[in-house]
Amino acid sequence: MKKKFTNFLLLVLLIAVNTDGFAQKLITKTGSIKFQASTPSNEEVAAENKSVSAVLEQSTGDFAALVLIKGFRFKVALMEEHFNENYMESEKFSKATLKGKIENFNIAEVTSTAKNFTLKGDLTIHGKTKPVTIIIKVSKAASGVNAIGSFEVKPEDFEIEIPNLVRKKIADKIKITYNFLLVK
Repeated sequence: MKKKFTNFLLLVLLIAVNTDGFAQKLITKTGSIKFQASTPSNEEVAAENKSVSAVLEQSTGDFAALVLIKGFRFKVALMEEHFNENYMESEKFSKATLKGKIENFNIAEVTSTAKNFTLKGDLTIHGKTKPVTIIIKVSKAASGVNAIGSFEVKPEDFEIEIPNLVRKKIADKIKITYNFLLVK
């Protein structure tokens, strides 16, 4: 009987510890990332992925996001096919990640008015990792926080080759916009 009680108590403690630890994390599986790679006077080169996963550890400011490359949707199906097969090689490099820390993050300072924080970390795209510094705007939401912002990347920094035939139709810097509603 004592062993059963001890096992029961251990189970209750594990649940309590895990619940408490989990309560510190805000997550989403429905974040949005858009990219814009258009140039003036050419066909729009843009896509959106609405199933991005992200997590924010409230107590430390640790942040991570993961996007599956094949989840980007274009207006033109052929463009989506070329993006996955020729440029991003999504069979080989199936995901992109951002892992870092939001500097001086204090959840108690977050209000309904967006506040700028600096996120420093590593961005991995196409199998290449580069250090990044990104401004992230954080505001309080009903059940968590909103994290929004944008930054730019250069395809060559991630060894993404753009053929000369279409080089002038794709911007030198790709604008990436993100929007995450992170909840408990």
